Order: sequence, then structure tokens, then C-alpha cells
Amino acid sequence: MIRLSLFLLIALSGGVAQAVEIQHWQTANGVPVYFVESRDLPMVDVRVVFDAGSVRDGNSPGLALLTNGLLVEGAGELDADAIATGFDRLGVRLSHGADQEMAWMQLRALSEADYLRPASELMSQLLTRPSFPASSLERDRANMLLALQAEAQSPEAVANRAYQKALYGSHPYGSLPSGTTESITDIRREQIIAFHQRYYVAAGALVAIVGDLDRQGAATLADRLVGALPKGQAPTAIESVKPLERAVEKHLPHPSSQTHIRIGQPGMSRLDPDYFPLYVGNHILGGGGLVSRLFRTIREERGLAYSVYSYFSPMRGLGPFTLGMQTKGEQAGEAVALLRQELEAFVAAGPDEAELERSKQNILGGFALRLDSNSKILNYLAVIGFYDLPLDYLDRFSQRVAAVTRADVQQAFARRIKPDRLVTLTVGGSDSD
Repeated sequence: MIRLSLFLLIALSGGVAQAVEIQHWQTANGVPVYFVESRDLPMVDVRVVFDAGSVRDGNSPGLALLTNGLLVEGAGELDADAIATGFDRLGVRLSHGADQEMAWMQLRALSEADYLRPASELMSQLLTRPSFPASSLERDRANMLLALQAEAQSPEAVANRAYQKALYGSHPYGSLPSGTTESITDIRREQIIAFHQRYYVAAGALVAIVGDLDRQGAATLADRLVGALPKGQAPTAIESVKPLERAVEKHLPHPSSQTHIRIGQPGMSRLDPDYFPLYVGNHILGGGGLVSRLFRTIREERGLAYSVYSYFSPMRGLGPFTLGMQTKGEQAGEAVALLRQELEAFVAAGPDEAELERSKQNILGGFALRLDSNSKILNYLAVIGFYDLPLDYLDRFSQRVAAVTRADVQQAFARRIKPDRLVTLTVGGSDSD
């Protein structure tokens, strides 16, 4: 077992540091566990995470999300109604989902054994003995197809899907978890069973726990949840993301008075050595709301949009770096040119000292709010475990942000962002726009 003390800043001025201890070990079948003891409420939050996101869909986009959704529809001899009634009777809040890289199931329950034990036993059944009823499959399939139809009417959703494809092409990152109409229609129950058997295994799992337990209680809970998982094989590594070789410009007509704009390229990974300079730099450029350069230039000075932003979405590989906004169709050309101009200037010269200090103060001042609830801490534990981040990641977060210099930001952006190789996608207006 490894113990790590994290000193979380409650406030920058006049605050008192509160120590939170992360404990880390593995279950008997090799599942990593990350635990924070929190006695403020008689509650336990636990999340079981699997390397079973949509990057594992193969030739069947939507398979990971459909599989995860069906976990609560039947387990062993229990049907969906019995499962829902069991959790309701115990006062449990259950959630589950799948994104591009991970799938999860999470519960919140009272810490008393009379509630926590049966709740965790029921959750274990869902994870290890799902029955994937054929009737539930058809209902979930129909719901996903309806959602895809609705998505096709949303210029925002159309832009997100087309942008992801333009960035990554045939790479697994190029598909969204929701799949396509064709792929969802074609998925069969046998594929779902095989997906579950391959990816919902100990070799691709982790457990994150926050709540009113001691170390032994947390170990017992983790064993109860995942002890019955087969060992399985660790999922294979996803192929590396290749940088864009040239600029790509694409316009998709859509009956919308607003044009939705996405500009970007593959950006950074979770373990990127440039992570903190890029993180701070993006906050200055477009991730910091009122203190960001894009907000100042595009909204306040030019009035081209109500909202404009930039962000990195780090993943195991190079996740997207994106600038985005929506504007009136007749202003789209001007807005695209200005976004590119601001990015080019930032890559060339970096921030000024005043921008850097404002953004660092803004980041550090809000850091405590990211850790002010058990559910938020749980999310960080899951991310630390899934991406194999160092256990002192949170402990050193403020220190590493504070240490970023202007030169760090400028050099990191110059290394990683290539303004001559951007995807520029616009959705809205007509073919002639």
C-alpha cells in the first residue's frame, strides 16, 4: 500500500491547508484501488473504471456505449425493474457511461453496512454477470438511433462530429461514442457479449473510493465490487496520433442563422511534458473566460460572438486542441480570420507578463473549488489512475502552475501548435458561404 498526503489549498488568502490522504493498493486479482477517507458525511462514493471506451469499438462505432448502457438492464436472474427497485430501496444513486477512452459505473450510498454491502453486491452483479436482454438491446438501439436523428438537426453536434473526423480520420479518436446510424443498426447481441468479456476485466479496471470508511473497509468494498472479475488481458495500446500534414478547410451547409466554427489540431496527451505550460497558455488564450485574449478581442472589441473559447482535451494520445465560437453567417469569414490571427500571434510571441499573472491567479484561486466535494475528488482519483498520473499530481498542481513562465508558454506553443496545419471547419449557412 502507498500513502500520499495531498495538501489542498482552501483559499489563496487567509486560507488554511487541509490534508487529504490518498491511499493506493491493488486487489487480489490485480485491480488498482485509489482511496480517500472522508468522514464529513456518512456516505461513500465509488467508481469502477474500465479501459472500455469507444476507442475499443473497432468497426462497430457505438458498441462501447451500447454495452455500458445495457449493464443495468439485467444481471443474473434480475431484470431491469428488480435492479432499479433494489437500488431505490437502499437509497443508492447509480450512474454509468462511456466516453472515448473509458467506461465506468459509479454509486453513492450510505456508509452503513446494511446499505453499502447490498448496494455493492448488486453493482458487482451488474459488472460481472450482465444478461444483455434482447428486448432491452432493441429499446436502447432505438433510443440511440433517435438521438442520432436529433443530432443531425443540431449544427453544434454536426460540427463536433465532423471536426473530430477531420482531425483524426480513421484513427480510433476519429469516432464519437454515439456511433452512426449504420453501425448502431448493425450491432448484434453477440458483439456486445464479446465486448464485455474482452474489456470488463481486472486487467483493464481500477477502483476509486471516497467516503466514510477506513482502509480495511475500503479494501473490503473494492474486493466485493471487482473480486469476481476475470483477470483477462490488458487492452492493446492504441496507435499513435499522427500530426496533421497540411491545413484542412471544410464547410458543411446547415439551415442555421448562426455559423459554428471549429479550428484546431491534435494537441497534447495527459502525460505530456509540456502539459502545464500548454494548460496555462490556453487559459490565457481562450480558456479563462473573462480574462482570456479571445474573449477580449472577439467579444468585447469586435462583438462577433457572445461566447468564444479554446481548450485542450488531453487523452492517452494527442487529444484535440480547439478554438471555437458561433457567429452570424455573414460574419463567419471575419471571425475565422480573426481566430487564426490571434492564434498565430500567440504562438509567435506568447503572453505578456500581465496576462500570465492574471491567468495564474485565476487558476490557483479556483483550484480549491475543484476539490470541494467527494464526487469531484472521486473524479480526480479516476483520472489519476486511468492515465497513470503521478500520485503527487494534485499535491504539485499549484506549484507547477505557479512555476510557469512566459518563455515556457511561448516555447511550448511554438513546439506543439502549427498554425499552418489547422483544421478549419464551419457549419451553417449554405453551400456558397
